[in-house]
Amino acid sequence: MTFAASVQDRFRGVPSGFFTYWPGFAVAAAVAVAAQFLSDHYGAPAMLMALLLGIAFHFLSEEGRCVAGIDFCAKKVLRIGVALLGMRISVDLLIGLGASTILLLVSAIAATIGFGLIAARLLGRGWRLALLTSGSVAICGASAAMAIAAVLPKNEFSERNLIFTVLSVTVLSTLAMIAYPILAQTLGLDARATGIFFGGTIHDVAQVVGAGFSVSPEAGETATLVKLIRVTTLAPVVLIFSLALRNVPQPEGETGKRPPLLPGFVVAFLIFAALNSLGLIPEMAAKAGTEASRWALLAGIVAVGMRTSLRRVLDVGGDAVALVVAETVFIGLFILVGIHYLGHA
Repeated sequence: MTFAASVQDRFRGVPSGFFTYWPGFAVAAAVAVAAQFLSDHYGAPAMLMALLLGIAFHFLSEEGRCVAGIDFCAKKVLRIGVALLGMRISVDLLIGLGASTILLLVSAIAATIGFGLIAARLLGRGWRLALLTSGSVAICGASAAMAIAAVLPKNEFSERNLIFTVLSVTVLSTLAMIAYPILAQTLGLDARATGIFFGGTIHDVAQVVGAGFSVSPEAGETATLVKLIRVTTLAPVVLIFSLALRNVPQPEGETGKRPPLLPGFVVAFLIFAALNSLGLIPEMAAKAGTEASRWALLAGIVAVGMRTSLRRVLDVGGDAVALVVAETVFIGLFILVGIHYLGHA
């Protein structure tokens, strides 16, 4: 009997999925430990180190035994980490954001989608790509792209546009996670304004969390809450798109299962936040959940870095790249102007 067969026989009671995911999970966990070591001994932000180290191991996500585990960490483990952050959030923080901040976020989402439609027309790109990219930039990156793609009428470019959008918003979020903390410091934003800026502009939840907590715990918590408020707008935006486009014909056979409009990790985050606000989570459990969240986020962001390929983003064409970049710059400027107008900076 071979060694591998012996191990399989010894762990016969373990679910088969364990052997599929554990190589990639183990690599992501090891790199997360290395990132935390660098943070503890050299003062570097753990989230930033996790991302940079993950990018250095990008080749592991292209093929081999680690691919499934890396994908698992980038999706499931990361979302578990974000959900557990709810144990650190209370309704007092939500009230503290104020109606004006929430109105700013809603206005930024609507304005970005409108800007995307106009910019796409000027660049000679279709409205499908415009809705897909602008909705992803305005709301929550890759998750929004997949939900919006499910309700857009299909054509021969639908799959290509979805892949491009997911890759581009991931790359731009990764760059923003590195550049925006420097920009916030240059502009002299305080922790609250920094959190609003990160949460209101960075596309994906993972990079919002990484950027926010690389500045300070207060900035991280504010950024996470602001971002999750943006994520909750995914359901009404997709519903509006669906109703507006229901008379556009679709090819036969496009009846596949659609992703949930409100991601499960957002629901879990809100449940934990509600329980914490009501004082129903014991202090020991809250501390354990916070620690588990920190490590889950580190491993998840390592995996996000491993999956980031900077060269594939140019496959669709320079004008499509210009569209996504323009939308990203637009929402960034919109939020910064709003922060200044509201007196946060």
